[in-house]
Amino acid sequence: MTELVTHTLDATGATLRYDVRGGLPDGGAGGPALFLIGSPMDASGFLTLASYFTDRTVVTYDPRGTGRSIRTDGASESTPEEHADDLRRVIEALGSGPVDVFASSGGAVNALDLVARQPDLVRTLVAHEPPTAQVLPDREAALEVCADIHTTYQRDGMGPAMAKFIAVAGRQGPFPADWADEPAPDPALFGLPTEDDGSRDDPLLGQNMRGCTGYRPDFAALRAATTRIVVAAGKESEGQFPARAAAAIADGLGTGLTLFPSHHGGFLGGEFGQQGEPEAFAQTLREVLRPAGH
Repeated sequence: MTELVTHTLDATGATLRYDVRGGLPDGGAGGPALFLIGSPMDASGFLTLASYFTDRTVVTYDPRGTGRSIRTDGASESTPEEHADDLRRVIEALGSGPVDVFASSGGAVNALDLVARQPDLVRTLVAHEPPTAQVLPDREAALEVCADIHTTYQRDGMGPAMAKFIAVAGRQGPFPADWADEPAPDPALFGLPTEDDGSRDDPLLGQNMRGCTGYRPDFAALRAATTRIVVAAGKESEGQFPARAAAAIADGLGTGLTLFPSHHGGFLGGEFGQQGEPEAFAQTLREVLRPAGH
């Protein structure tokens, strides 16, 4: 693995920490610097994927309120706009010119906002399964489901809320209007705690759930952007919320959906106890990032 150097950067309401592997400023033989970002997942989720790109500079970071990036403003929720501004600061701090971005899940939502605002900072964006409910035909029910997860977390704690999240993430097809009549999943069936420990700082359930899923992409700005945008989803994710959102965004951009190996976490190589197909995933990403004619 290429040597890793960690940097600290002050942003509005947060202190950000990001990691740089490889040399700057030209990014290496493989192209410009490559950002691997998620949300709320931190940099530790990209250890395996980064290992397949030792021929170029790779940048990972912890989003505000996650891992090593500490919020300093006391806010309990984050927005995609805040995350996009954080990404802008990190890219500009590198000083290496436009970068390539692979963005997963909430990171893809945040990166879409960045590109809509400052396309000059990103050469190619691969937005992998951005879970925004606003683009779905069942948007009202989907938004209510996501709001209910957040409310459950604030009321009952992590176990009951995470059980609902797991059930929602794996659900096939649209959310019905009468979703609230369905029985709540038992946290114990997922190996989750049933007792409330009183904490309310979970990055997924507390800080980012409503802002991420409630984000509405600026399709006009994205279509006009100089950035090449590739919207992607896992082959095994068809019918699930994030993949359905990805398909709707690709349709809105008129680009078509690009399929990647595996599932929502297809790039994982054991991080967080999850296994995807990281080697095949990295090969697909490399091919997608390759400029036309090369």
